[in-house]
Amino acid sequence: QGMDSALHYIHNDSDLSTNSSFSPEEERKSKVQDVVPQALLDQYLSMTDPSRAQTVDTEIAKHCAYSLPGVALTLGRQNWHCLKDTYETLASDMQWKVRRTLAFSIHELAVILGDQLTAGDLVPVFNGFLKDLDEVRIGVLKHLHDFLKLLHVDKRREYLYQLQEFLVTDNSRNWRFRAELAEQLILLLDLYSARDIYDYLRPIAFSLCADKVSSVRWISYKLVSEMVKKLYMASTPTFVVDLMNELVEKFCRCHKWSGRQTFVFICQVKCLFIYIPFCFG
Repeated sequence: QGMDSALHYIHNDSDLSTNSSFSPEEERKSKVQDVVPQALLDQYLSMTDPSRAQTVDTEIAKHCAYSLPGVALTLGRQNWHCLKDTYETLASDMQWKVRRTLAFSIHELAVILGDQLTAGDLVPVFNGFLKDLDEVRIGVLKHLHDFLKLLHVDKRREYLYQLQEFLVTDNSRNWRFRAELAEQLILLLDLYSARDIYDYLRPIAFSLCADKVSSVRWISYKLVSEMVKKLYMASTPTFVVDLMNELVEKFCRCHKWSGRQTFVFICQVKCLFIYIPFCFG
């Protein structure tokens, strides 16, 4: 019931339906290509039929999802139209393991298809995965940087508003989810401007620094130190000065010893003390 209810809102805002205006003959012709024997491709496409998963093999859809990037690479982006409907069918499959498999490989498929097809056909699927179960969301989270770097700058900035949603999980004890988020944010620093880093990534970083799990905090210390370095190299020094002031107020002058210890650890990670004279004169 949980998976059914999740699917009800996961993909209802994603355009994953096929074009019903095509006749069966036109639809068959749209899947014709000359790279591999057509009978072989037709057999692969037929295996993704949901009815087969119920009557033949419950794992068959998962195997098809696992193989799809390889099939797409073989056919080439010029033949993506042969696989588009199949991909959308698998992306809305009732089994979360099928969707999870696609989530882990969507960044590889984006490389194969290029920026235009990615923006038109993969971004809606990606957005659906972001609202899916944690078992599926972790797939896009582990390769968040790999996928976002392939998008246009304006499209990439739209996801700044959604990064904070990764702090919320179905199970609050799933600390590895937050640790992976911290790792990805370190990579994402290179994709965004100093303003975006300060406005959107900084609050998430400070939240992770106060996490209950030490493994998450340690990665977050590295994140904050890299953030200071990135803002220090920016053309506008205001951001790094404000960030250092916030570090001092929240951690260095904290009434709890654990907060003051956090400040020392952050400084220790990247020798942060070399930036202190610049920030405070």
